[in-house]
Amino acid sequence: MKILMEVINHDKLKWQICGDLKVIALLLGLQQGFTKYCCFIFERDSRARSLHYSRKDWPARKSVEPGIKNVENQPLVELIKILLPSMHLKLGLMKVFVKAMNQEEDAFTYLRVKFPKLSEAKVEEGIFIGPQIRDLIKDEYIDRLLQGDEKAAWDSFKFVVKGFLENRSAQNYEELVNNLLQSYQKLGCNMSLKIHFLHSHFDFFPENCGAVSDEHGEHFHQEISSMEKRYQGKWNCAILADCCWTLASDVPTMEYKRQTKRKKKVMILFVLNNKLT
Repeated sequence: MKILMEVINHDKLKWQICGDLKVIALLLGLQQGFTKYCCFIFERDSRARSLHYSRKDWPARKSVEPGIKNVENQPLVELIKILLPSMHLKLGLMKVFVKAMNQEEDAFTYLRVKFPKLSEAKVEEGIFIGPQIRDLIKDEYIDRLLQGDEKAAWDSFKFVVKGFLENRSAQNYEELVNNLLQSYQKLGCNMSLKIHFLHSHFDFFPENCGAVSDEHGEHFHQEISSMEKRYQGKWNCAILADCCWTLASDVPTMEYKRQTKRKKKVMILFVLNNKLT
């Protein structure tokens, strides 16, 4: 990662960074995995589950010295340059909600029926991508299947997605987030790192979450996944080359010196028709 940051001249350009929280933790020098102090802003104890929904004022990180509070390396970026990823927060909220659902109820069974291509393990762990979540939000049938605390948590999740994590924030977005936290706590959801940011770092979010969305990274994961299926899971340099060529060919302003044979045939037929008429 240090070599990559040097290649893109990050020290001179000082770009803001929006990406997966694991990558952000890596850039800030934090230890990977399920660590005790996984938050890069506060010294939050991730194992003190009895305090997660009740305590907000955790002590702030005063230093990032390697070997202390799960800090492994020197940070490569500044904390003020970090932007929280709205897309991955949405995926995290969905994952926690699905894991807290009753797997014997009809609503959870409907998830298997609606997404038959997903493996049983991914459904149980709540691993869904952005298009699947958007499709599920528009589905009215699952609203009729959910009941009680699950229905309240699902409704609050949809309100937060539409009223806070997208381009336009609702006027009562703080109330929507608080309702989400209360409904998730009542449902028995574990407070993950992504929910912790909504709970304790509400002022760390930008005014418009959709303007700094990390969906481009999610699209990259989906494209690489389709490439791996094409090459039957055998990784080689051709996969990366094929992906780069696909990205280059999708540029709308791209001009090609050589035309396809199909275009030449169309031009020839067009000239012949003009001569005959």
